[in-house]
Amino acid sequence: MTKWPSLKQLHYAVTLYETRHFSEAAERCFVSQSTLSKGIQNLEQLIGCPLYEKKDKKSPLVFTLAGEKVVKQGRELLAKSQDLLELGSLCQGGNMQGQLRVGCIPTIAPFLLGDLVQKINFQFPQLTLLLREDTTGNLLKALRHGDLDVLILAMPVDIDGMECRIVGQDPFRMIISRQQANDIRIPFRYDDLPDESVFLLENEHCLTEHAVSACRLTKKEKINPFSATSLHTLVQMVANGLGTTFIPQMAIDHGLLDNQNLVVIKPPGKNAYREIGLIWRPTSNRIDTFEALAKVVEGLL
Repeated sequence: MTKWPSLKQLHYAVTLYETRHFSEAAERCFVSQSTLSKGIQNLEQLIGCPLYEKKDKKSPLVFTLAGEKVVKQGRELLAKSQDLLELGSLCQGGNMQGQLRVGCIPTIAPFLLGDLVQKINFQFPQLTLLLREDTTGNLLKALRHGDLDVLILAMPVDIDGMECRIVGQDPFRMIISRQQANDIRIPFRYDDLPDESVFLLENEHCLTEHAVSACRLTKKEKINPFSATSLHTLVQMVANGLGTTFIPQMAIDHGLLDNQNLVVIKPPGKNAYREIGLIWRPTSNRIDTFEALAKVVEGLL
C-alpha cells in the first residue's frame, strides 16, 4: 500500500525552509519542536532522502537539492489545497462573502484601495478584504504559495501561468517644476532635457519599466542614477527643481500633486499608459468573486 506525505508534513517542511530554524518553524506551525522534527523525519523517510544537510546545531540550515524541490512542489500542493477548501465557503452562501486576501503594488494601492474597500463594504457587506501592499515579485510569490487570493498589478508583467483580467488603463504624465517648464517646448521632446534629469523609482517597482517603455524614453543618458523609493519622493525632488519624472494619472487624480508648484505634461508616445490587471491562480474556485471584484475596480479607474 502506497504511503502519501501529509499536507501537515509539507507545511512543516515549507515553514522550516522559510525560517531555517526548528524552534521558529515549530512556533509558526503551533506545534512543539519535537513534533515538527518528527514530521520532517517521516517526510524524509517517505521520500527516501534528506531534506537538509545534517550539521552541528550552530551551522545555518542548508536544504539539499531534493529538499528544495520538495519545498517547491509542497508550496504548490498547499496552495491547491487552499483552493479546495474554498469550495466549502461557496457551498455555504455564495461568492461575495467571507475573507478575500488582496495584494496590491505600492504605485496603485494608495490611490485605489481606500475607494475599493468603501465600495465593497457598500455593495457586498459580507465580504471582508484583507489587504497587503508589496512589490510585484513578492506578491506573485505569495499568490503562488497560497498566501494571497488575488492581486492588483500593473501590466505587462510575467505572471508565470496565472490568470489575468485587464480592468483598465492608467495614463502616464510627466511633471516638472513651473520654473523649469518655461524652458520646455510643447510638444515635449526628451532632447530638450538635460542629461540625468529624469528621476525614476527603484527597479523593484515595475512602474519604472512600464513608464520608460510606454513613454518611449530610449536615451539612457537622460536618466539620473539616483532611484527613489516612492512616488512621493519623486514628486518632492521634481518640486525642488531637480528634474522631471513620470507619474500615473490615478495618483494625480487622488491629490499627489496638490499644493505643489508643478506643471503636468503629456509624455511622448501614443500608448503612454499602463494597464491594470487582476491576477489569480488558475486552480482557484473563486473566479466568480474575482470577476465581481474586477467590475468594481473597473468602475473606480
